[in-house]
Amino acid sequence: MPGWRAWGRVGVGFGLTLLLSLVSVAEPLPDNGRAADAKQFEDQFRPLLARHCVACHRGDKPKGNLGLDNLTMDFADAATRKRWSAVVERLQAGEMPPKEQPRPTEKEVHALTDWLSPRVAAADAAARAAQGRVVLRRLNRVEYENTVRDLLGITINLKEQLPQDSSADGFDNAGAAHHTSSFLMEKYLEAADRVLSMAIVNSPKPPPMIAKKYSMKDMHPVKSSTEDVYRFLKDGEVVCFCSSEWHNVWVSEFYPSDAGKYRFRISASGFQTGNKPLTFRVTQTGSALTGNNGLIDYFDAPPNKPTVYEFIRHMEPRTTISMLPYGLAGANTVKQTGGEKWEGPGLAIQHVEIEGPLHETWPPESHRRIFGDLAQKNFKAYNFSERVEVVSDQPLVDAERILRKFARRAFRRTVTEDDVAPFVAIVDAKMDGGYTFELAVRAALKGVLISPEFLFLHERPGKLDDFALACRLSYFLWSTMPDDELFALAEQHQLNQPDVLRQQVERLLKHPKAADFTENFVGQWLGLREIDATEPSQIVYPEFDHLLKVSMIRETELFFDEILKHDLSLTNFVASEFLMLNGRLAKHYGIPGVDGWEFHKTPLPSGSHRGGVLTMAGVLKVTSNGTSTSPVMRGAWVLDRILGTPPAPPPDNVAAIDPDIRGSTTIREQLAKHRSVESCGVCHRKIDPPGFALESFDCIGGWREKYRFASWRRNADELTINGRKLYLDLKVDPSDVMPNGERFENVDQFKQILLQDKPQLARALTSKLITYATGRAPQASDRDFVEAIVTKIGPKDYGMRSLVHEVVQSELFQNK
Repeated sequence: MPGWRAWGRVGVGFGLTLLLSLVSVAEPLPDNGRAADAKQFEDQFRPLLARHCVACHRGDKPKGNLGLDNLTMDFADAATRKRWSAVVERLQAGEMPPKEQPRPTEKEVHALTDWLSPRVAAADAAARAAQGRVVLRRLNRVEYENTVRDLLGITINLKEQLPQDSSADGFDNAGAAHHTSSFLMEKYLEAADRVLSMAIVNSPKPPPMIAKKYSMKDMHPVKSSTEDVYRFLKDGEVVCFCSSEWHNVWVSEFYPSDAGKYRFRISASGFQTGNKPLTFRVTQTGSALTGNNGLIDYFDAPPNKPTVYEFIRHMEPRTTISMLPYGLAGANTVKQTGGEKWEGPGLAIQHVEIEGPLHETWPPESHRRIFGDLAQKNFKAYNFSERVEVVSDQPLVDAERILRKFARRAFRRTVTEDDVAPFVAIVDAKMDGGYTFELAVRAALKGVLISPEFLFLHERPGKLDDFALACRLSYFLWSTMPDDELFALAEQHQLNQPDVLRQQVERLLKHPKAADFTENFVGQWLGLREIDATEPSQIVYPEFDHLLKVSMIRETELFFDEILKHDLSLTNFVASEFLMLNGRLAKHYGIPGVDGWEFHKTPLPSGSHRGGVLTMAGVLKVTSNGTSTSPVMRGAWVLDRILGTPPAPPPDNVAAIDPDIRGSTTIREQLAKHRSVESCGVCHRKIDPPGFALESFDCIGGWREKYRFASWRRNADELTINGRKLYLDLKVDPSDVMPNGERFENVDQFKQILLQDKPQLARALTSKLITYATGRAPQASDRDFVEAIVTKIGPKDYGMRSLVHEVVQSELFQNK
């Protein structure tokens, strides 16, 4: 669980001392071969720790759950080094000991940190030389599915078949989070079987082609409806007048038995909509409508002008598509008048054309990637008389050729005879046991797909070789395996040349596959993957709907793409002069002049409090709990994601403060008493100000000046949304004081305070990118590398694209 989420769960923590465990005074210093160091520690630093730290941090229940007897001077241990590094950071920041306790002099603190820092760094360097800074990384679910897609040229949903990935340092591609169990291996075996069954075909001809035009009047949802909400026009055209979910119009007569890619053409137009388009969504049945999952797209139907919307979609067997107009009246309202007499807007659907499954060749590309042009012969089965299999006159020769070619791409490197020999032996053994050639090769291919060489990214300590560099680059920017051009450069040992690497970064960023970089990095950096973790109360926020939720996600991704594409300053993530808006978000933000589903780059209106990711509805939603906002959760999020200074996790024994559902006190009043306690204030003086700056935004990112309540309140302002009466009471106070004493009155002033330290904003985002790109967060010994990157992009106004280039050119990226 991310740190900001943990703070949100706690609500308001009773004070953290922020002191990490130090060395026990009861244990002798481990003999590390440096007698002088040991003597200096005993004479100079042990007494210092005993005076200022040990009293609170020992015994069965040490303060903050941080026992002094748990930490040694064994710098060779990674966990120990990490904790000592944190101690140095807290000491240098003046956060420990707490201010109400006797504190060491500045000279004593400097002496201790100056003594610790080089020893931690030296141990870190030694460990890196022997093991590398990144542990062995396994393909996560997204990477696995994408890699199978590009390896074999098939589209198959494998993510849902595999266990959910854990996260470390905020990302699910971090090596420390990747555990491998017998259960996971069982799932990999099942996935390999599914993959090979789809890639290899045993039919002499493609499945029957569907090519049909459907009228909605013949579809079951329309024919069987007992509610009068449709109007039937000539030539089978149907007008849908309501947006009630149970009136999703699905193409019931299209129910394919074969998976594959299908081409859809939907002809639709707005009906009685005036001069405005009517937005409608198209979804695929069989998938839960969460986030973007299950959604094909939203479209804008122009008024009175039938328009064809064409797309190709991979469909699983026994699934279809459904359509639903957005923003219309409910069925209970429309049926009172009836569809024939209803004067409100509607969606007219003229027809839906469907053809597929689509195959350019047969056998398909996936089959040819494995077997090439090897012949197929009839191998009858009891229920499939036309069944065919690949045959060979030289089985072991062909098997060796097939497996060498397949393993080279699956292992993402040049393969040797020794690499391939075990899999050829599988073919030989299976054929001796009575298997046909195809089935024997299939067993060997399955072995390749569950091999560690396929499932893991193999990197040797030191500088990455060209193939490992190609993999790191492609999984960074594409979340998938390298393509042929990257493989060719790796084979020629040219990829490690700086100019070539820059050219490849540009090529990869311009490729459609880079959409995975945006989705996966932004979704985890900003927490948007958790958009469905909570559901806003429909009683308090009746305006929240699926289109708004999807628009929240899309806004953030398009905003990131705009900054990346044009190398705009990363300071735009804090405050920008433009927005990416569609009609639904524009309405939510109170910005006129934008209609429909399509997004547009829009200048920030004068007086608007938007601009940057802090005030985007998606970010504000994922940092809320669905019914109330928490300055603690939002503040911890800003410290972690934007400033790169995450607060320490709250102790387990800190009770959560439940929001005052009666509304008699504000969260500011509840927090005030905790900030007045020095031990609590150590953390809350940092966490609370960013959170209070965002209090002007509610749980779904709407602007507010007063808090919203569902029940009647004396002297409260009344508000009606979607027919529901709500009440506004208790004025929002978004002001606070930063730890350095600088005061702000609102979110706009807070943003300007953050912009005063552009290098820190760059430092924070650089660390996030390095974490995502390499699989491990920068450590204390990596600071100089991070600073070098920040220094290089400074003259380029901290451009986002420049940052990506410098990360790739860095030693951290190019070394294990």
